[in-house]
Amino acid sequence: MIPGDPSGLRIPPHSEEAERGVLGSILLDPSSSLDKCLAKRLGADCFYDRRHQELYEQLVDMNQANIPMDAITIGEWLKDKKALDKVGGYDYLVQLQDSTLVPAHVEFYCDIVMDKRLYRVLIEQSAETIDAAYKGEDDASTLVSDAEANLFKLSEHGAEQIPDWKESIRNAFIEVENTDPNQLINGVTTGFMGLNERLGGLAKTDMIVLAARPAMGKTSFALNIAENAALGIHGDAVPVAVFSLEMSREQLAKRMLFCNARLPIHRAKGRGLTPDEHAKLTAAVDRLSRAEIYIDDTPGLEAVELRSRARRLKSRYGIGLIVIDYLQLMNYSKFAKDGRQRETMAISGAVKAMAKELEVPVIVLSQLSRAAESTGDNIPKLSHLRDSGAIEQDADMVWLLYRPSYYEKGDQRNTDNLAVLDVAKFRHGATGEVKLSFIREYTRFEDRTEMEDDFSPVDG
Repeated sequence: MIPGDPSGLRIPPHSEEAERGVLGSILLDPSSSLDKCLAKRLGADCFYDRRHQELYEQLVDMNQANIPMDAITIGEWLKDKKALDKVGGYDYLVQLQDSTLVPAHVEFYCDIVMDKRLYRVLIEQSAETIDAAYKGEDDASTLVSDAEANLFKLSEHGAEQIPDWKESIRNAFIEVENTDPNQLINGVTTGFMGLNERLGGLAKTDMIVLAARPAMGKTSFALNIAENAALGIHGDAVPVAVFSLEMSREQLAKRMLFCNARLPIHRAKGRGLTPDEHAKLTAAVDRLSRAEIYIDDTPGLEAVELRSRARRLKSRYGIGLIVIDYLQLMNYSKFAKDGRQRETMAISGAVKAMAKELEVPVIVLSQLSRAAESTGDNIPKLSHLRDSGAIEQDADMVWLLYRPSYYEKGDQRNTDNLAVLDVAKFRHGATGEVKLSFIREYTRFEDRTEMEDDFSPVDG
């Protein structure tokens, strides 16, 4: 029963005239009209009348079989397929032809038919949501997220046909052929030459886990990548969304501003900036103002709520990269009662599903367990990820960040700026280390030079 309808017998939205117009146009001008319908992605399920569904499906099949189409051949085809009676017989075919005045208007008829289908699907999905809400078996937040996802799919005209396998293979080959051999990256830039060279950029749908022990600079590194991607350093600029569950928007903005200006963050206190520092800060404001960075600092976000917010940002601003700081601060109340490990597994799965749905790379920060510091060399490993099983399984890439000199004793501690990013898992390529420089004064990571490596006390 449809809400507001006392009889419960409302007829779903449809246009008999438009459906007749589409089919009559195809019967009068088969080749041209059917091509226009297929270009519009009109499917048999768009028709309300079952006779029309059957006839359109048969006409498409006939076209695929490369059989010349006219009144006689179409009739014979339907007769051979035992579908003539299902579509109303010869008399109904003649009625369809006679009721169509201008076959050239077939595209407009298609639009009407597809709009009516959208109404029907919307009603169906809304009824399912209402039914689920009455049952109360799922969390309300989950229902809202699912309903929102369905609405976004509807706005894109519903479920699309799965591409043909031959087409997928052909497109993959064309992409390889058209790739510029001198092009360093194909995905979103990290802004670091060494990392771009190893990864080829951050690919769509990838979930990248950036893990480190506290004080290694993982938040700074993630923000550096966000800034580089938004500014288009060594690649094309993309809008970036940052979900900060630990720091406020104001703190992150100030941190990025001083980092970009290459000034120590402690200079933000008081008004003692020198003219040179003020000039650097002003220049940084000008540079960062050109970047599209959207910061959501809502604490303790639920996984379904974060996914919903990311979906809106993608729809509104065309987000090309998402950064989440950090995974252990996210919640998934539905699984909380099953223990933190099960909850983390659900969060990790939700993050990966979000990356796939929105077709953007997602960098999610994660803590490493203390076990990383119990080994003799303090070098982190995949097994040191907290609740590592689920996170490691879902991730397309896992980056382990550490700074060797942080663990040196006495005067040697933090004397070298070497930072090592270990690409410990890479689903689409080879693993390995990338050396970077960490400038502690303004918490910024930069590409490492050969000169720095030559004089590295850690490397001997």
